[in-house]
Amino acid sequence: MTPLARPSIVHARLIVGLEIHIELATRSKMFTRTPNVAHPDNFAAAPNTLVDPVVAALPGSLPVMNRRAVEMSIMVGLALNCTIAARSKWDRKSYFYPDLPKGYQISQYDLPLCANGWFDLLLPTGETKRIGIVRAHLEEDTGKLGHELPGGIAFDGSLVDLNRAGTPLLEVVTEPDFQTAEEVVLFAQELRNLCRFLGVTAGIMQKAHLRFEPNVNLALTLADGREVRTPISEIKNLNSFRAVRGAIDYEVERQTKAWVETGREQGRGMKSTRGWDDVAMVTVLQREKEDAHDYRYFPDPDLVPVEVDAAWLARVRAEMPELPASRRARYVAAGIGEKDLRQLMDLPALCVFFDASVEAAGGSAASVAVAKIVLNAGARRANERGVQVSDLGITPSQIAEIVAMRESGSISAQGADQLFGLACESPSTARELAASAGLLVSTDQGQLEAWVDAAIAANTQAAEDVRAGKMAAIGRIVGAVVKQAAGSVDGKTATAMILRRIGKQS
Repeated sequence: MTPLARPSIVHARLIVGLEIHIELATRSKMFTRTPNVAHPDNFAAAPNTLVDPVVAALPGSLPVMNRRAVEMSIMVGLALNCTIAARSKWDRKSYFYPDLPKGYQISQYDLPLCANGWFDLLLPTGETKRIGIVRAHLEEDTGKLGHELPGGIAFDGSLVDLNRAGTPLLEVVTEPDFQTAEEVVLFAQELRNLCRFLGVTAGIMQKAHLRFEPNVNLALTLADGREVRTPISEIKNLNSFRAVRGAIDYEVERQTKAWVETGREQGRGMKSTRGWDDVAMVTVLQREKEDAHDYRYFPDPDLVPVEVDAAWLARVRAEMPELPASRRARYVAAGIGEKDLRQLMDLPALCVFFDASVEAAGGSAASVAVAKIVLNAGARRANERGVQVSDLGITPSQIAEIVAMRESGSISAQGADQLFGLACESPSTARELAASAGLLVSTDQGQLEAWVDAAIAANTQAAEDVRAGKMAAIGRIVGAVVKQAAGSVDGKTATAMILRRIGKQS
């Protein structure tokens, strides 16, 4: 059938399932005690320095399972509402690639550690969409190929770095429940957040700690009433949300055109693997996709099965922290706005520090006031220094004091910011620091009146505008008062006094 004779497309429905590879931040690799490149202690390791006989697949070397990697995987499985298998096993997945020294990858095939789960995805509309989780199985990562020498010098060949080989890798596989690229990106962001809150990965996308592989095809409704499905394309190793969105959007256009030209439909042997060109923003054919039998799976004879009894599962469950969805709901109930919520939820360590500060300040009723201090004065300084707020030196109890002093009017907004900076450098109480720095708000009414009168005299036009009802002009007078007082006057107090002195308030 020629393109001209083919029925026209009435509607194209996107179908996406997602595979996510998560590098676990254990101290050692999956089947050996060699340090793990995905652990923060080893991020800067020179190429091919995290290699031992097991990683290099030398004759006689035998694998030994990393118990902590199994526990981290169970935590992710529980967070995704999966059933944790009482018994799972290891399988050899055979294929040849230059950065796979053994010629096979130790993975899990028919008995994965976690299966049959779900995740409720909160959509921008406020509705939730349930995404099915087929499985989450544990395996080892491969090495990495490069094509440039240090300094970005082109190299005519491939450079193999085995530092990543053997890293514990959890692969999460979803049902094909996504209908838009936006849903896929949102889920990818939520899963990254979930894993970071669990502490199972550093989640640094540039280091490929998470790699996303969308399986994309289209259900095409034709003018003759039939529905046909295009062949599935698996887009490999995407390590940015921009790439995930771009690859899916491109595939919608490409697959539509391909069906019009060829009429090829989904079927056995039709799946393909494609790469992503982040410069040209296109997918590129890599190979026709293998089916499971092509990998010649068989049980690994060197490893015993994994048996998770009730006691071990209970210990892992007890170790799990509060999950992001629960934490988000708690913050919303406490009155945290959407902008502050996004900032908090993006950094697990910030959430922990924020919660400790809220508790020190008296509980959830102080959440909004604490957020103002932590996310303004704190986040700005943390960004400037390239550290977390919790690493600035200030303590939750000092933040609680600053909040209390600000709420009582003992310090001004400007004074609170200055006091935050002082507390980062000193273990003294916030009140002691405020007193020594002259930041306590002046209660001398005579002095305040003098400052206000001087500010009015220096800003006569602004005063006239206020008298005429143009209240925005009062900001200039308030600023002049605060400047004279060197931060020892609260803006609210200064505003009230200004209005009384120019006759706008009795």
